[in-house]
Amino acid sequence: MLIERDLIFRGSKGKSELHALFDCGATFSCIRHDIVEKLAPTDPLVEVLPMETASEGNFVHVENKALLEFFLNGLRLSDEFMVVPHLSEEVLIGATTMQKWRIKLDFETDEVITDPRAAKLKLL
Repeated sequence: MLIERDLIFRGSKGKSELHALFDCGATFSCIRHDIVEKLAPTDPLVEVLPMETASEGNFVHVENKALLEFFLNGLRLSDEFMVVPHLSEEVLIGATTMQKWRIKLDFETDEVITDPRAAKLKLL
């Protein structure tokens, strides 16, 4: 199941409002190459990451990642996004990002629920 939102994304090169898909079935957060090049520099992965697509048995090979911030429900969040060639969506928010920031999806109400405590900086 999926929930869609328009969110502001920001990198060291700029910012843009993008159509994001929250997909709890996707492991990683992903962004299209043509979108990320306007927002942030990409870094090569240590090893090429084969990612299975929605079509069983079909794989794309991800070679790069980018660090991006995004704004959700008044919170500034950040994560590493895999740069996926020919991604059908502008941005996909995957399970690892949702777990990291305690983002929950309520499919009955089509809500994306955030926990403000997850975004607080804690110094020990």
